Amino acid sequence: MRRRTKIIIGVVVLVIAGIVTAGFASRRGKDIMPVTFGKVQRQDLTSKVSANGRIDAKRKVDLSANVMGQVVNLAVREGDVVKKDDFLLQIDQKQLAATARSADAALQAVFSDRDAAKATAVAAEQDFQRAQKNFDQKIIPRADLERAQSNRDSARANVAALEQRISQARENLNAARDTLSKTTMRAPMAGIVTALPVEEGEVAVIGTMNNAGTVLMTIADMSVVEAVMEVDETDVPAVKVGQRATVTIDAYPNKTYPGLVTEVASSPIKRNGISGGGTTEAVNFEVKIQIENPPEGVRPGFSASADIITGTRPKALAIPIQALVVREKPGSTAGKPQDEEGVFVIQNGAVKFEKVTTGLSGDSSIELLSGTKEGQQIVTGPFRALREIKDGSKVKEQKEPEKKDSKG
Repeated sequence: MRRRTKIIIGVVVLVIAGIVTAGFASRRGKDIMPVTFGKVQRQDLTSKVSANGRIDAKRKVDLSANVMGQVVNLAVREGDVVKKDDFLLQIDQKQLAATARSADAALQAVFSDRDAAKATAVAAEQDFQRAQKNFDQKIIPRADLERAQSNRDSARANVAALEQRISQARENLNAARDTLSKTTMRAPMAGIVTALPVEEGEVAVIGTMNNAGTVLMTIADMSVVEAVMEVDETDVPAVKVGQRATVTIDAYPNKTYPGLVTEVASSPIKRNGISGGGTTEAVNFEVKIQIENPPEGVRPGFSASADIITGTRPKALAIPIQALVVREKPGSTAGKPQDEEGVFVIQNGAVKFEKVTTGLSGDSSIELLSGTKEGQQIVTGPFRALREIKDGSKVKEQKEPEKKDSKG
């Protein structure tokens, strides 16, 4: 064989060997999945519950009519500041004043009847005394004595009955005067008139069992302001009275106000008269947060949002939330699958699933109570890779593309 032929055959063999080697290398490179790396490390964790709601006064009262009648004098306007016992409005009192005068006249008439009954009782007593003496002297028969005694007892009973009628008439007069006094409405507390749905000349209607009465006005004491929040049922168990919170009011952007949780409802919010709304609606619970140092001019009904701090862990062992994997536990039955939590730990370029126990959840990290160790390198993403990789899968770190500066 010529030397030239040998050289050509050698070159061909080298080319084929190179192609085969490149193919194996390419296939092996495709078997290695690019992932992002992270570490188990210590950090300060803060758990929060976010909610939306509205601003309201801690103390407020809706004034309704206790008597029916026309509003003849309205002394306040919406937004007015009132003090306790200030005059607010007057309902027409002509008919009720006449009823009170009639009750007073009835009481005076009963007084006169009692005076006459007392005089009759005195005369009956004197007749009985005379009859007793005459009977003792055997001047009159026993029947006349008994008749005089009966008249005396009847007169005494009449006086006692009239005393009871006086008490009844006096109570009727007190009731009439009390009803008359309710035509004049005064402020039950100091505050601001935040709602005034009536106008002078309208007729106030009292409430019944099936119909609500006329709400004349609402007075709110804005010295203590609350944020009334709606918290989802899944977050309510973590919210407790006494927890700190930060409140943001939409009317005052870029400002936050510290607050304190003062009340957590035990029953869900009723919507359309149904507790918790319909079957397809979210179930929310009412949580009240007392705002410290509220802004001047804050009004009931302002929209607000709050972050309630439900727990803190200084220097807690934590991982990024996205690194936590929830998968079906090996060996669980098909009818009753069981899940387990864990992370993929990186060892010598491959991954191994390790079960973990989690604790407090922060904004982007979650506490590890047991499982892997501090400083261990773990897989943090992407999400698709966390779903596809298995124990022993080869991985490599995925580098994020460098951002180019855009000038001009």
